[in-house]
Amino acid sequence: MLTPTEQRLRMRAILNGNQVLSPASVYDGLSARLAQDVGYTLGILAGSVSSNSTLAAPDLIVLTLTEFADQIRRIMRASDISLLVDADHGYGNALNVMRTVIECEHAGVSAMSIEDTALPLAFGQTKDAVISIAEMCGKLKAAVAAKKDPATVIAGRTAALKVEGTAATAARAKAYAACGVDCIFVVGSESIDQIQAIHDAAKLPIICGSAPASISREQFLAAGARVVLQGHQPLAGAVKVLREIYSHLYNGGNPADLKSKIASNEEMDKMTRNAQYKQWIQDYMK
Repeated sequence: MLTPTEQRLRMRAILNGNQVLSPASVYDGLSARLAQDVGYTLGILAGSVSSNSTLAAPDLIVLTLTEFADQIRRIMRASDISLLVDADHGYGNALNVMRTVIECEHAGVSAMSIEDTALPLAFGQTKDAVISIAEMCGKLKAAVAAKKDPATVIAGRTAALKVEGTAATAARAKAYAACGVDCIFVVGSESIDQIQAIHDAAKLPIICGSAPASISREQFLAAGARVVLQGHQPLAGAVKVLREIYSHLYNGGNPADLKSKIASNEEMDKMTRNAQYKQWIQDYMK
């Protein structure tokens, strides 16, 4: 197993490298371990996925920092991936951001993003809004100051493209870069030109949270992107399969008919590292 610092240095190598990677969307120890076994070295825990999987609730910032950090801790106990987490707005003001960084770093994350979306929804708020550059810069400076490990990556995340347009978002990115963040996390991009403009302004690696499927990896790379998200299908896939299996069994279906839909005993043993536990029993209990 890598140390947290080694995992963070691997994350930095990805951001400073010459290829574009997409992280595995994970939500618990089991999903992270399976992603690692498939070959992923980079994972992401999104705020929406965390709320869905922990509370069975929508992405409305009802999850607490304690619940979020506990979920990160379980993921990191079970896997060796470098984990990027979406820490939303940092769970409050700049002081809350500092606490968020401390807790997430202690839980083992390699990178975390703090965003400029006005969260949670205020009374009467009917559409997305972003906080001022001054307030966001205070949050990002607080985040950078709060981390204990210099290798921990802080991403300044912006949702301003759909609210303020490309030029204003590029100006935000430049201001965020001056706060000492390591990369810019962009959501809502509609063209490679927007990504390029933000990269040109910030002079930092870009994480793309959403972008048109027509943009190629080569175009992302040339525009400064190093991490491109692909959505959060694993959790949605798990929900669909669980519903099918529960419905089948509840309605009197034969368990044997589910063989093609479920993992074999051998696959379960591998996922749970059963052989390692048996070895420990031999080593320490006899």
